[in-house]
Amino acid sequence: MPAPEQVTPPMPARTVLKRLLFYIRPHLGWLFMSVLLTCLQVTAALYVPEYIGRAVDLFTAPPVSFAEVAQNIAALGGLTAAIFFCQWLASVFSQRVSLNTVRNVRIDAFKNLNRVPLAYIDAQSHGDIMSRIALDADQVSDGLIQGFTQLFTGVITAIMTVVFMLRMSVPIALVVMLITPLSLGAAWILARRTVKLHKRHSDKYGELCGTCEELLGNQKIVKAFCYEDFAEKRFDVINQDIKKVGTTAMFLSSLSHPVTRFLNSIVYAAVAVMGAFAVISANQAVAQGSVEIAAFTIGSLSAFLAYAHQFAKPFNEITGIAAELQASFASARRVFAVIDEPPEPSDKELAELQNVSGEVTAEHVAFAYLPDKPLIKDFNLSVQAGNKIAIVGPTGCGKTTLVNLLMRFYDVDSGVIKTDGTDIRTVTRSSLRSNYGMVLQDTWLFGGTIHDNIAYGKADATREEVIAAARQAKCNGFIKRLKDGYDTVISGDGANLSAGQKQLLCIARIMLTRPPMLILDEATSSIDTRTERRIQTAFARIMEGRTTFIIAHRLSTIVDADKILVMNEGDVIESGTHTELLAQGGFYKTLYESGFGE
Repeated sequence: MPAPEQVTPPMPARTVLKRLLFYIRPHLGWLFMSVLLTCLQVTAALYVPEYIGRAVDLFTAPPVSFAEVAQNIAALGGLTAAIFFCQWLASVFSQRVSLNTVRNVRIDAFKNLNRVPLAYIDAQSHGDIMSRIALDADQVSDGLIQGFTQLFTGVITAIMTVVFMLRMSVPIALVVMLITPLSLGAAWILARRTVKLHKRHSDKYGELCGTCEELLGNQKIVKAFCYEDFAEKRFDVINQDIKKVGTTAMFLSSLSHPVTRFLNSIVYAAVAVMGAFAVISANQAVAQGSVEIAAFTIGSLSAFLAYAHQFAKPFNEITGIAAELQASFASARRVFAVIDEPPEPSDKELAELQNVSGEVTAEHVAFAYLPDKPLIKDFNLSVQAGNKIAIVGPTGCGKTTLVNLLMRFYDVDSGVIKTDGTDIRTVTRSSLRSNYGMVLQDTWLFGGTIHDNIAYGKADATREEVIAAARQAKCNGFIKRLKDGYDTVISGDGANLSAGQKQLLCIARIMLTRPPMLILDEATSSIDTRTERRIQTAFARIMEGRTTFIIAHRLSTIVDADKILVMNEGDVIESGTHTELLAQGGFYKTLYESGFGE
């Protein structure tokens, strides 16, 4: 039973930014180049309207000087090429920063997943964890980094556009500067209202991934119980929630576009009217001989209209950027929550458990997954080196929990567990676990060759050692019948092998590492009776002189145990050999006579 998920307050936006800057810091060189090129691109883009305005004035003031027109066109061509080159390089550099940053975020998240207590993994939806590392990390890259790049570009564009407009006409520039930022206020109000919606959307997306992972990973069970319709309904409920939340967020975000467009139209109309009056006034002054050259021409008006459009563009885009940033903040919080999850206490300063004989004792052990629901209350155990201990009992009695405590996947709440007289909390987890070999009911194989899967616990094993272990596990025969033998590639979950074959490969791993202590949790549950008889001989050989804990329901795996522990509700209620327990006529006999192990 997993521990409950801890609810923590959301990380402040300022903290998210600081965390992101920490990951960007190693790539500041590329970021600086991107910023520099962006500034050059914006500067070049702002000179384009000026040259267009000059060309317009040349055509409206005959005689037309085609040489000067050609010079302006050449300048425009050079500026366009410079804009393209700078924009391309800036995009390359910013993408480099983005991809390297999200790579490092994923690395830290995955590293911490290997360090957190097992209780955290048990308490989380695996699909949700996958969603955080894959999809949310991408959203951080696409939203925060790319969004801030667009935001920076917009700010530089707005500032430099103001400078160019003030050079041409202070009154018209002031009108543009006063009206346009109103769209920013509208975008900000709407963006604040979408924060919670984006967080809910990310959470629902994680729930959807978890549901898909759960249902797709157990399709045989789904089909066997005719659960397809219910699975589709369950999926549809979550999918509809995502649609509802996403639609609401999109609706609020999209409201700002009409608002900003309306305000921009007012700005455009104001510039056109004021500019037209300025052109008329300037032409009248020239006609009256007050000035030789008009201060504000038709070309100036066309350039000013272009500047007004460029100045409004960042404010138009701020809505999309704000919505993207809010979604990215929500995703960043989810990813950083994985990175910030407290790891298991460090045991680097502890001693290494060496030369283990296999003696195991437990003294007054108490443990609970939930503080108010104790599972193991006062557990005592004494196992001599080389003993074979069988653990039996009804479901939920604490058999698997005992294995978790022996391996220190969970630590006891009180009491002590010792190996060779040493408290297992005083030695490193890796040295403790390396002295155990585990074969579980749920097999696990990774995408790779059969050789690599068998050598999982001993990477430097030779082919001869792997084959010897496979022979002991009685799986050499079916491996040799495969097309590529030990070089056969197993699919991700071993779908190209039968359940029994996968179990045999897991047993071969233990045969290869030959640890001093074994834990067999329903290790032969997926093997047919004939194969089980054959493998019992191999088990007998590997268990010679090794302490073995067997959790099983098949009678054939426990009748010859040195001691059988009968557990119920977290306590050992009976112990002894098979014959002794039957003679006692207690709980074990009741299990036996009710068909236990048949």
